[in-house]
Amino acid sequence: MELTGRNVDEFLATLDGPGADSMRALDAIIAEVFSGVTRELWEGIFWGGTEQQIIGYGHVVIARPGKPTVEWFVVGLARQKNNLSVYVNAAEDGKNLAQQYKSRLGKVKVGSAALTFASVDALELDAFRAMLQDAARVTPDAT
Repeated sequence: MELTGRNVDEFLATLDGPGADSMRALDAIIAEVFSGVTRELWEGIFWGGTEQQIIGYGHVVIARPGKPTVEWFVVGLARQKNNLSVYVNAAEDGKNLAQQYKSRLGKVKVGSAALTFASVDALELDAFRAMLQDAARVTPDAT
């Protein structure tokens, strides 16, 4: 995955079909919580070998023991073939925030650091916002 420099608003404006309106609604929520930090478009081959376009909120450098550091985002938003995904790269007390909020987020599938769901209507938005606020709080170095 690489930063593209493409304008996120222009990218969102070109979306159509299933999930497009949910992408724009989720972007508005995430961008509001992460106001003042970068909002960038990442594109390329993601884990699992699929071509992805992910809107990243908050730019961080992640140290990995024994491996090179990685530039990444705190929260990422992507439209997949059949669903939407929100990636949460923030943890507190050693546990990823997606896992901590799992039971409160609504009709979503929660992986180790990702939420997957059909549309914004599947999310319990108050809990989603609270999780995002915690992600912003626990990653104060995000730019």
